[in-house]
Amino acid sequence: MHRALIILPLIALTACATPREQCIGDANRQVRVLSDLVTETRGNLSRGYALAETTDVRTLTRTCEATNAEEVVFTYPCNETETFTTTRPVAIDLDAEQVKLNQLERRLAQAQSNANAMIAQCIAMHAE
Repeated sequence: MHRALIILPLIALTACATPREQCIGDANRQVRVLSDLVTETRGNLSRGYALAETTDVRTLTRTCEATNAEEVVFTYPCNETETFTTTRPVAIDLDAEQVKLNQLERRLAQAQSNANAMIAQCIAMHAE
């Protein structure tokens, strides 16, 4: 749910972006993903464990109201589905997590270099 609240404004902004802005955003996409993964991995190492999100669904029985054709209000049992997300700690291999962080940092540096080249192309192709 929270991700949807973040993504909707971004979609609206993307629809209004100029071709140059869209091109630069596309060029930076992999950098953003890798940067997020580096941040998450660093957090795991500093905590000593990872955080895993699980989404669960439960069905609740509620009392609903309706009005029939004769304008009589009546109640009846109805089901409501509720989705919720919980975060729980998960054990990790700290050595493997450090190796992962080192690999991600190398990939991030390469992705940043590639993005810079692509951004230069975007600026050349879409002069404002």
